[in-house]
Amino acid sequence: MVALEHIGALLAHYLKGTPMDVAPVTAFQSGTNQWQRLQSWPAAPATAKLYLKPGMRAGFEPATGAAATADYVSDPAHPVTFVPRPIQPVGYADDHWVAWLTTDQRHAASRPDVLTFTSDVLTTPVTIAGQPVVHLNASTSGTDSDWVVKLIDVYPDQVPIDRAMGGYQFAVGMDIFRGRYREGLDQARPVAANVPLGYNFALPPANHIFLPGHRIMVQIQSSWFPLYDRNPQTFVPNIFFAKPADYVAATQKVTVAGPDESFIELPIVN
Repeated sequence: MVALEHIGALLAHYLKGTPMDVAPVTAFQSGTNQWQRLQSWPAAPATAKLYLKPGMRAGFEPATGAAATADYVSDPAHPVTFVPRPIQPVGYADDHWVAWLTTDQRHAASRPDVLTFTSDVLTTPVTIAGQPVVHLNASTSGTDSDWVVKLIDVYPDQVPIDRAMGGYQFAVGMDIFRGRYREGLDQARPVAANVPLGYNFALPPANHIFLPGHRIMVQIQSSWFPLYDRNPQTFVPNIFFAKPADYVAATQKVTVAGPDESFIELPIVN
């Protein structure tokens, strides 16, 4: 995204000969909704670990106790949509495609086929500047699976200056990983059924501040329709040629305690 000050500076420089006063990096910070003038970006590598814990909790300390999982059933016949239903075709007045990346995620959080992990209310700001990295340990009863991970800023239940933002679940970063490419993007391979496996992938870069009074949320699901085609959850060489019988419900288990506990590395700026 190009800041308006850059456009004005460029026009003044090339049309009037005015020297440019432009920072090496101009970045928009969501959370404060302000433009920043920076010497470089990203400001931090992904180092702090946000753990997914039993009881659908999230926090910066690992869980204690024995290994545990959080489970859900993913059914391709009832996929999780990327925006609330009804989904209108492109071109409608309420076209969700225009700003779907900032859509309130409460429509997904209430579903039984979406795992929703939430931190305690923050007492100090948490600032990230860089690329979050997912370290997911999970199993599926199928032989293929999609893993959608969302990093979300949950607003307080009441926001006096903007009532519409009360309880809003603002997506900071979201992405999908198709299990068949766990061993490499060069060739699709089946996933071993009911075997916990590691899935490591990066979310899109983010420049965001989680403010005090907010909470950090992570949602995990196995469909994101129709943004991504449905995974039949039975391995087939080409999903586009999957037959109706290939589409099966699968039990998904995410490790939330023990040595293989799932977490997201966050590029936190102190």
